[in-house]
Amino acid sequence: MLSVLGLEPETEAVYAALLGCPQADLSDLLAITQLTEPVVRAALDHLVDRSFARPSRDNPDRLRAVSPQVALDMIIRRQEADLARRSQKLAANRAAAAEAMASYGHLTPNVPVNGTERLVDMDTIEARLEILATEMKRECLSVMPGGAQSQASLDASRPLDANALGRGMAILTLYQNSVRNDPATYAYAKWLTDSGGEVRTAPVLPPRMLLFDREVALVPIDPGNTRAGALCTREPGIVASLASIYDQAWDTAVPLGAAATRDTNTGLAQGETELLALLAGGMTDEAAAKRLGIGLRTVRRHMAGIMERLDAGSRFEAGIKAAQRGWL
Repeated sequence: MLSVLGLEPETEAVYAALLGCPQADLSDLLAITQLTEPVVRAALDHLVDRSFARPSRDNPDRLRAVSPQVALDMIIRRQEADLARRSQKLAANRAAAAEAMASYGHLTPNVPVNGTERLVDMDTIEARLEILATEMKRECLSVMPGGAQSQASLDASRPLDANALGRGMAILTLYQNSVRNDPATYAYAKWLTDSGGEVRTAPVLPPRMLLFDREVALVPIDPGNTRAGALCTREPGIVASLASIYDQAWDTAVPLGAAATRDTNTGLAQGETELLALLAGGMTDEAAAKRLGIGLRTVRRHMAGIMERLDAGSRFEAGIKAAQRGWL
């Protein structure tokens, strides 16, 4: 019963023996508890340290048990005093942190202007993400196009996602279907879902974005080169537009691990339909591969299968037949 106060079962047994037999000496305690002498002696020392026992005034060679009420009261008072000291230290640390932020804030190179901040390097972006993740109150929505994510990005995201999930935040992430082909990224997505987050996939996604509580958005300056920097904005109109785009993409995506479905009319998987539309629109194989987050060989293999299904001898003929059948 007293384990919450740091007493091991053996120590509690010795304490109970002292309460029940106030005149007990070491031999009596050994007989009552059936413990070894080293264990009993260690328990007595612990009881004295924890104020559960004191030297007897009648017999200095023995210990007397302090009543549970008195002992518990003393322990609680010590804990309260310790808590008060730690609270004071925490308050002092917060004040020092606030003072430091006030003193060094003017040195920050990325100063917000009209609700938007230009973040020009990866360290600055990561630092801003740490702050946004800490300030988050409800949810984080993210779009991660391109299939495989860099190991550095995954390593930086894990502690932030783990902390947010631990605080009960909702984490919703969109990956491209091709994420299944990258073991590291797929393992991360699986960890995210197992930890309480939600992950969906789609063949084509909007540009990369992060939305915090639908109040703050972080988007790359150049979607084709995320290392070029990012824009962090709180402009309500911009954030609302991005949130609408996200919701549309989320609604059409499928949960991670869901079996790929094929259109009942065309027999094409969703990714093949998207590929056909991209190529029919004049996009090159290389550009389509990048847009879908898959390899060039995969694009050509899928296209060969589509042409075979359409009994087409060329890409041009495949486009005409697909249009005639209402596939486009």
